Amino acid sequence: MRINLPTWLTLFRVALLPVMVVVFYWQFPGHNITAAVVFVFAAITDWLDGYLARRLNLTSAFGAFLDPVADKLMVAVTLFLLVESHRGGWAGVLMAVTAAVIVGREISVSALREWMAEIGMRAAVQVAFVGKLKTVMQMIALVVLIVQHEKSAEALRLYHIGEALLVVAGVLTIWSGLYYLRAAWPMLRGEPPHNKPVNEENSPL
Repeated sequence: MRINLPTWLTLFRVALLPVMVVVFYWQFPGHNITAAVVFVFAAITDWLDGYLARRLNLTSAFGAFLDPVADKLMVAVTLFLLVESHRGGWAGVLMAVTAAVIVGREISVSALREWMAEIGMRAAVQVAFVGKLKTVMQMIALVVLIVQHEKSAEALRLYHIGEALLVVAGVLTIWSGLYYLRAAWPMLRGEPPHNKPVNEENSPL
């Protein structure tokens, strides 16, 4: 199997995850900012590999499988780091619940999409604006929270902004997940599948 450039970028994004974990816990001056930079760099490779795959027509089955896995790993690992560093108190509870919602939705939707693919209905839902907005909110929130995870007194306000953005991302995560469930619901009830895609921009949900 020949690995193309976009897939190498995806593999590089996966390789950055342990680097971010080490930097996150390594108590040197500016380690939090460095961890955030690693996260942002990984997010940039996410955009870049998709752009190059489309621009240069360098798509592959392995790349199509690995790219969403790398994205979910990046978000899940970062959420676990933040939850572990904010144990105790209502802030810790809020972080844990929001992280559980986001990760739980990703697992549920991945399982649902796999099942829909088995019955030939993978394209029954087209994620549009809400899904993109969720991703943007989620990435901004995670960057802010990585930078401010030590919650120093002078940075507490920015930390609360990151918390609020993550909660908004959690709500949007549930919202976008409902589109997948709505598209699959007739098949889950045993009804014949329909071929008309459900698009987030025109869904009545």
